[in-house]
Amino acid sequence: MNVQVQTKTIQIRCIRKSDRQNPHERITHVGGIEDGGWCISQEVAIAHIESRAWRFWVSRAGFPSVWVVVAVSRSGNKYLKTEGDGESLNNLLSLPECPQT
Repeated sequence: MNVQVQTKTIQIRCIRKSDRQNPHERITHVGGIEDGGWCISQEVAIAHIESRAWRFWVSRAGFPSVWVVVAVSRSGNKYLKTEGDGESLNNLLSLPECPQT
């Protein structure tokens, strides 16, 4: 039996960062407002993307929306970034800080 999984599409509206300077290690959590608000670790977000359960996107006024993808650093660590994210202003690190819960 072939079962298809419905992918949930969710906008990331905020992040939590560590005090590290390396952008590949800097984001610790991502969050949004759907379903009453949420904040999950970067590791959980990566697992959702890789399992195709969730698909995340980012939007900022005046810029087109972009998908969030899993990337791998030179040292082999997985992290989140937006598609086409070079030095673009429209990326995860430009989002506001998620409130503490």
